[in-house]
Amino acid sequence: MPSWLLILIVGVVLLVFGIAVEAAQFLIWLGIIVLVVSLILGLVGRGRSTRV
Repeated sequence: MPSWLLILIVGVVLLVFGIAVEAAQFLIWLGIIVLVVSLILGLVGRGRSTRV
């Protein structure tokens, strides 16, 4: 399993838990940040693999 996919799954889980628990706004932002980072890593990984 690629690391960016694992980070993406963790981000989605954190986002769902953040929405379920309204008092935990921190989890929502953390989930969004992790999702963005995983998307960037996925795009960079694809760019490297296609250039080789």
